[in-house]
Amino acid sequence: MSHHTPPRQLPDADAGPDPDATATDGTREDSGAGERTGADTGPGPRERAEETAGAEERGAAAAKPAVPHPADGEPTGPHPATDDGPAVPRPATAADQPTGSRPAADGLTGERPADAEPNSPQPAAVEESDGPQPSGDHHGGTEPADAESTGAGPAAAGEDADARSAEEPAAPEAASDDAAVSRPAGDDSAPGAAAGQPVDTASAVEADAASAVRPGWFGWRRRYPRAARAVRVGTTVLAGALVVTILIVPNRLDWMSVQAFFRLPVEAVFLTAVLLVLPPRARRITAGGLGVLLGLSAILKCLDMGFRQTLARPFDLVFDWVLLSDGADWVKDSFGRSGEVLAVVGVIVLVIAVLALSVLAMTRLANVLARHRTGAVRATLVLGVAWVVCFTLGVQNGGVTIATKGYAQYLSNRVQYVRDGLGDADVYKKQMAADAFAKTPSDQLLTGLRGKDVMLTFIESYGRVAIDDPSMGPEVDATLKEGEARLKGAGFEARSGWLKSPVTGAGSWLAHSTFLSGTWVKNQQRYRSLTTSDRATLTSYFQKTGAWRTVGIVPGVRKSWPEGKYFGLDHIYDSTHLGYQGPYFSWTPVPDQFSLESFQKLEHGKKDRDPIMAEIILASSHNPWSPIAHTIDWNDLGDGKIFYKIKKEGTNPTEVWKSSKRVRTEYRKAIQYSLDSLTQWVQRYGDDDTVLVFLGDHQPVPTVTGGSTSKDVPVTIVARDPKVLDRISDWSWTPGLKPAANAPEWPMNKFRDRFMTAYGSNPGTAGSTASH
Repeated sequence: MSHHTPPRQLPDADAGPDPDATATDGTREDSGAGERTGADTGPGPRERAEETAGAEERGAAAAKPAVPHPADGEPTGPHPATDDGPAVPRPATAADQPTGSRPAADGLTGERPADAEPNSPQPAAVEESDGPQPSGDHHGGTEPADAESTGAGPAAAGEDADARSAEEPAAPEAASDDAAVSRPAGDDSAPGAAAGQPVDTASAVEADAASAVRPGWFGWRRRYPRAARAVRVGTTVLAGALVVTILIVPNRLDWMSVQAFFRLPVEAVFLTAVLLVLPPRARRITAGGLGVLLGLSAILKCLDMGFRQTLARPFDLVFDWVLLSDGADWVKDSFGRSGEVLAVVGVIVLVIAVLALSVLAMTRLANVLARHRTGAVRATLVLGVAWVVCFTLGVQNGGVTIATKGYAQYLSNRVQYVRDGLGDADVYKKQMAADAFAKTPSDQLLTGLRGKDVMLTFIESYGRVAIDDPSMGPEVDATLKEGEARLKGAGFEARSGWLKSPVTGAGSWLAHSTFLSGTWVKNQQRYRSLTTSDRATLTSYFQKTGAWRTVGIVPGVRKSWPEGKYFGLDHIYDSTHLGYQGPYFSWTPVPDQFSLESFQKLEHGKKDRDPIMAEIILASSHNPWSPIAHTIDWNDLGDGKIFYKIKKEGTNPTEVWKSSKRVRTEYRKAIQYSLDSLTQWVQRYGDDDTVLVFLGDHQPVPTVTGGSTSKDVPVTIVARDPKVLDRISDWSWTPGLKPAANAPEWPMNKFRDRFMTAYGSNPGTAGSTASH
């Protein structure tokens, strides 16, 4: 659609500039004001008279009622003649604009040139042509040239009067278009829209106007148009890079590579097409919603990375929220209260920043697509075809597929995880109901261990990597051989195998519950369901017989632990009831050697007591393994204050965790300390009635395992009475403290029933234990 500018009065070529010309804002423009002095500063009589006359004319014009615009196709008569020439069409003025529109700001196309004749008609703000008009942003904020600067003025002067009359009906429409350009961005009452203007053209003009009226802080966009353009282009590029990065970045650190960032995501092509077909309001809303979605998925990917580095699995949107508070506690214990506060504040600020930047980036890109619709459509078609070709041919770059739909698959997997999590409660409830020993009489339970002191001992993070890894295995193997020789010297024998833990990296309580309950406790929801049920555990079966006093040595527990009653323990000794007056070792409240000595003093060393079944958790090998204690003479333990000196001699966790090699070294030393403490205790205090079952709860974090997916942990049974080990001779476990590489591997939840069966428990008729 083309609109012709109404003919204008030609200026007198011989006339000079009129010093009394008024600016478009109604103030008198005086180019020579800086040169006037003395009496020249005030207006003369002639000027005052003209000003008075002009004011009267303006007042009369303001008093006249508004004349409606003629209907389409209705001819309009010429305006009254001026003093300088014949009648000419009245130029469009601010009074002709639709209600609610605003006059063009300085620097826009509606600004009147400084050298214009005082009686010349004001040209239309924007002369729309058949093609899309460039926005002010595309020209560094400068004003487009008017008709005179392009030679249109002389041509208009030679036109026939009839031609001028034929062109006049376009004036109201041109004025309406001017008003559309002049209105602010986001104004939904645009005259163009009301007249049925196509949506894409309206949005483009709206975006151009919005861009043109933004001068920036202190008007820097006008003063530095090139810098402003560079900032605009750079901001758009960064917005696109952010969106594409969120779409293609993997949620695992071990999948990071340069090639992973040079891929073509189909989601980018799809989202671009969606934004191009939407009307302006829907496009803005959709862009904001997509920005929030991208921001949330970016945060979720970061959580996945962290959880995979710690637990070797992605973040569970249903069950893992409680672990965030546990993580904050770990930071506080490892780096102090200030470290925890800084970490929490930093995470909150980062989350807000990611969401805000994602929304701003999508909004920016949506606006750019609207302004460059034609080019955007062509680019989208080209990229779409390129993606189909690359995906069909399986084109790769360094082993990485170029055409990817990984983001859509990622969202699909997360949705499936949530669905599985929400339905897991019913599945686990059925598994808990299946207990082979639920109906077994108490006098038929654990008959092969009557009169024995049984200790079920967990060594924190004692995983298969400590034995099999070439960089740690030799030192740990030497510790195991030394401990085995120590036990043999005291008359003890041992058998060892492997158990598969439900967790890795962390979540010790889930592993403990799996081992004791005989069910696969893989998440926090299952743990809560278990500890609020009547499902019997290995410890509660010991209690049920009435033949043992059941106690718990749990130095890692530092606050209320109501779940402890569920496990069938007559008495629980947490970190505040072991008599320890020494320092924490990062997360570890009590060193293992002191915990074992406290057990000896509080329970095992008492005379004339009943047999004991003790659940003991050794926590010195808990992450971050810095600083760690070392064994000292048992007679020097006292109240534990001696460990202040030992802690000062230890390493700083902040320094240790700067190097994965140092982390692995400190982990290995922590495992050696726990093993030494345990075997020395058995050598020192064990007797013919001592039966020790010790195992790891889970593998350490991936920083130590080096990406291994194994969840195996060693398990060992130690006894002086040969009849105890004879009962498990058909298990094919390896003699000694170190299980062979080909030793049997059982799921951890299978141990309870096999142990109870081996030691005299007769299964009832309630059914077999459910598998995980």
